[in-house]
Amino acid sequence: MAAGGLLFSSFSRWRGASVARHPTVLAAPRRSYSQDDSSQYLRRSLVPTMHYQKSLPRLPIPKLEDTIRRYLNAQKPVLDDDQFRKTEQLAVSFRDGIGKELHEQLVAQDKKNKHTSYISGPWFDMYLQARESVVLNFNPFMAFNPDPKPEYNDQLIRATNMTVSALRFLKTLRAGFLEPEVFHLNPSKSDTQAFKRFIRFVPSSLSWFGAYMVNAYPLDMSQYFRLFNSTRLPKLNKDVLFTDESERHLLVLRNGNFYTFDVIDRDGNIVTPSEIHAHLKYILSDNSPVPAFPLACLTTENRDTWALLRQELLDNGNKEALEKVDSAVFCLCLDDFPIKDLIHLSHTMLHGDGINRWYDKSFNLILAKGGTAAIHFEHSWGDGVAVLRFQNEVFKDSTQSPAIAPQSQPAAVDSSTAVRKLNFKLNSALKEGIAKAKEKFDATVKTLTLEALQFEKGGKELLKKQELSPDAIAQLAFQMAFLRQYGQTVATYESCSTAAFKHGRTETIRPASIYTKKCSEALVQKATNHSAAELQQMIAECSKYHSQLTKEAAMGQGFDRHLYGLRCLAESRGAPLPGFYKDQAYALINHNILSTSTLSSPAVNMGGFAPVVPDGFGVAYRVHDNWIGCNVSAYPAKNVQEFLQCVHKSLEDIFTVLEGQLVSK
Repeated sequence: MAAGGLLFSSFSRWRGASVARHPTVLAAPRRSYSQDDSSQYLRRSLVPTMHYQKSLPRLPIPKLEDTIRRYLNAQKPVLDDDQFRKTEQLAVSFRDGIGKELHEQLVAQDKKNKHTSYISGPWFDMYLQARESVVLNFNPFMAFNPDPKPEYNDQLIRATNMTVSALRFLKTLRAGFLEPEVFHLNPSKSDTQAFKRFIRFVPSSLSWFGAYMVNAYPLDMSQYFRLFNSTRLPKLNKDVLFTDESERHLLVLRNGNFYTFDVIDRDGNIVTPSEIHAHLKYILSDNSPVPAFPLACLTTENRDTWALLRQELLDNGNKEALEKVDSAVFCLCLDDFPIKDLIHLSHTMLHGDGINRWYDKSFNLILAKGGTAAIHFEHSWGDGVAVLRFQNEVFKDSTQSPAIAPQSQPAAVDSSTAVRKLNFKLNSALKEGIAKAKEKFDATVKTLTLEALQFEKGGKELLKKQELSPDAIAQLAFQMAFLRQYGQTVATYESCSTAAFKHGRTETIRPASIYTKKCSEALVQKATNHSAAELQQMIAECSKYHSQLTKEAAMGQGFDRHLYGLRCLAESRGAPLPGFYKDQAYALINHNILSTSTLSSPAVNMGGFAPVVPDGFGVAYRVHDNWIGCNVSAYPAKNVQEFLQCVHKSLEDIFTVLEGQLVSK
């Protein structure tokens, strides 16, 4: 399972061993807050950050019969009749036999671990045991919108402002002042000062129920502490997550060179923005060339290869320098070139040149020469919910309350002593390892194609007037496009957050259904055989069913995570896997040729990820009020440009039908 499925999500749609120092800081008593130090924080929430965490409901384990029924429903459109009969027999046999036993064991195990969810451990393991490079296979990106004030899009100004806003977020989070993450179904009742004044006095053990009474759903925030001072460390067979909240320095990469300086002082206050401004200006003025052997390339490697080379680094006298990298608050990447267009933006932020990113960091904040900014994040520690909240807050704060202005002067400080350039001692084995990593990385990224589409003939507004789900219509267009291009219906993945539950991660929506298949075939192959009213009815059926799948997934009632949990249990027994898991159809439905993810955010311009299989598409998309945007990736096995042409044609056909007209060939 790779990056694609887990990137973009809201509550309704959203991939362990660990090492941490002070990981429970969020539960610490809240420090006092006064106007004097308001520049240190975003704002103070009436309700403490972790107020709801204790009373969050637990992620349910679906009934096994429901899981098997949903699994077979998802298999039906991608199998022929003979294949389906065989798969159905295996599924029923599993349900009534070994599957029942495994399910009972999973339920019993879950009852003994009420502090977490049944999927949390297996999901961490899935990520951390994966040996592929994190680049392209797991890490996605989300690009910021430009600052509305053009003069603030200067690289140095924006880097300073975003760094200060990120630090304000960190301090607000750790002090317990950050507004809890809540999904409001009726914000006029729940997202009010009056309700917040009431709920803060309800004990944490009951607070979730108080929110539920007004149709508000608090979301799990257990991942948030990993945003800062955190890195994924390569180890043989299974990586570990490392967090050290005692450290106060920022890591800056420029031209493959590593710099650090303190951004939080010994009293726990953010260093003055003018000093941060001065230090970043100093780094941008450094003429050091790209190192002959750029160390960051090692983070693009196979995890076992990187683990061995990291041990070589430690043995060669680089322990202190590596600790500085691993424990830094976050990684700021300053690129020396402007972004030319959307395609260049995607390539730069998704993978770059392998030299100026530390891909293992919980996130890299990337600033190009013209001030274009993005977040590139490592996926094992958490999902899109935490990163998107961080991105929204940083965008809002840096644009509405910028720490410095274009005319601001940097502080008169000696940056040459405050900024430390990290030097790494490299022997011949390390140099050879870096050279090989760079060669392999360059060869891989050359095979990746990225293309973007903007469909401007309709969007959310028109679809909602017709009482259709905008997400369902986008997904229908992808099904139609693939059928038009390749003549078949294939396994499709859409991620969905289960953050409404304690330690929830994600669930899968399966957009390919008997309804989308029937509708796609009608619109693509037999449009003239149907009236506009018949086609409209088919589209409505797709929307209704997709909305049902989305709701089920968000409520922990999908089938993918349950079957995965049962499989992990079966594997842990050491006995042969049940025949159900050896079925070719099970392998095929988990070979997600269409991996899709969406988001909605005022801060984000676009996002992207690579395909999760060599012969697949990675489809990041967004339905705006009056237009629909897609950012699609593929390797040579698939043609992105043709796919996007087919998506455009499919959307045109759908909107034509919705306007009561017949589709032209």
